[in-house]
Amino acid sequence: MTSSRTIPLVSTALATAVFFCVVAGSALAHSPSGGGSHTGLDIPEISHGEMAVIADYRSGIIDLASRAVDTNEPFRRVLNYAEIQYSYCLWGRVPGSVTDEESPFNECAHAYLAAAKAVLLSMREMPQERAAANEIISAVDADMTRRGLALVTCRFSGEAFNTADVIKPHWGKVPLHPASMASLTGLAALFGLSFFWLRHFLRPKAQSSE
Repeated sequence: MTSSRTIPLVSTALATAVFFCVVAGSALAHSPSGGGSHTGLDIPEISHGEMAVIADYRSGIIDLASRAVDTNEPFRRVLNYAEIQYSYCLWGRVPGSVTDEESPFNECAHAYLAAAKAVLLSMREMPQERAAANEIISAVDADMTRRGLALVTCRFSGEAFNTADVIKPHWGKVPLHPASMASLTGLAALFGLSFFWLRHFLRPKAQSSE
């Protein structure tokens, strides 16, 4: 008979296998950023130095944009892209996704932060959001100067984006990037342990043996 101690290990292994099967499927679905129909709206590039600062203000930018009143369809489409792209990049939670050029998540981080920057700059033209947007822009400029990031670039710094093309992480490169691999493996293990915990505590109590 199988020992009860093996159940957590089996559950964790199964969850990890399922997790990486999903990752593999996403890798097959990924298309290079240069492809796509490009029928959407163009989003200007963002430099590596800019994104390091914009990342600190992203939540404030998106919050302000979400409450904006005087909007138009292009603005809403870019805002929607910024939020969708952010979720595809695992909400920026993978270590090094913003700062490490070699991260499999760096290109998708460029995409959602470029969209956030475009949204911020658009709000300079909105009467009710102009003042708040300019405050954020001034703070970003000051941080860029203070941290000396204005001229910091990487291989994705010249890449423009389009709302028709969602940029997914380069899943196939995850095993070659220790920080990403450790983070995702830990997430898979946590998922497996959570599954076991729920199964153990929510299942009906077994009948007492005779």
